[in-house]
Amino acid sequence: MFLENLALFQRIVEKGGLAAAGREMGLSPATVTERLNALESYYGATLLKRTTRAIHVTEEGRTLLDGAARLLAEAEELEARIKKGVDQISGPIRVSAPFDLGRNRVAPLIDRFLCVYPNVTVDLLLSDQYNDMTGEGIDFAVRFGSLQSSSLKIKKIGSNSRIPCATPQYIEEFGAPQSPADLEKHNCLVMRFGQNIDNEWPFNVDGRIIKIPVNGNRMCNDGELVREWCLAGYGIAYKSDWDIKEDLDAGRLIPLLQDYLVAPSQIQIIYPPSPVMARRVRMLMDYIADQMRADQPALDHRG
Repeated sequence: MFLENLALFQRIVEKGGLAAAGREMGLSPATVTERLNALESYYGATLLKRTTRAIHVTEEGRTLLDGAARLLAEAEELEARIKKGVDQISGPIRVSAPFDLGRNRVAPLIDRFLCVYPNVTVDLLLSDQYNDMTGEGIDFAVRFGSLQSSSLKIKKIGSNSRIPCATPQYIEEFGAPQSPADLEKHNCLVMRFGQNIDNEWPFNVDGRIIKIPVNGNRMCNDGELVREWCLAGYGIAYKSDWDIKEDLDAGRLIPLLQDYLVAPSQIQIIYPPSPVMARRVRMLMDYIADQMRADQPALDHRG
């Protein structure tokens, strides 16, 4: 029952409420409250602060949440070894990735993995924003850019360049910018990351990184839609080479301002620290990392 209560506590935080967690686990509201109270009594600490609208995890609750992930992973690993043997893996994995990278790169790798390990279930959360990995129960995330939190661990996959690009038809009609400053004359397709708008694009001008303000008539928080707008000839996009490699290779998009590109950033897997990681999680994480390393874009502009 102790491990079941830990799993319930983890689900309450993931779902953001007692009622939602109870519905998913088939428990009545009274039972959820009773088991949460039992957990708080056992530890002698308040784990959640509850209001009529939301729950907030206390410092003690956050500590327990980190430990619960480790204990539950150990218990699942032990059960799998005893019941199914070390060569069999099963159970859930929750993965996060950016929209277009998740759709085009991560999802196909998950499909292949599940063909080999059909008893595993994967919950793929697509988001261009950074997630609260512990609070949302995410086992690992594939992300562009540098690590934002020192509390997380990383597995490097490779490098990532962002490239201004447009269709041959757009360039024929409106011309190609010859310098970053020329972008003010063009319709630029802009990404939104939550409350942040990516309307200042960095370029290397005479050895200095300069952010160029851009504007356009389309903005979206979905990188895949920005790519589709670009392919439709609506304007210039500033995209990761991972997202447009095939488009560039096929000539559907043309790279622009190659002499002004900034140095590549990282693409990596990030995950919460834990002394024990469930074998299924480790295997999927290693598989995605190995396959993406092998598929690292090798574009002419990198030379």
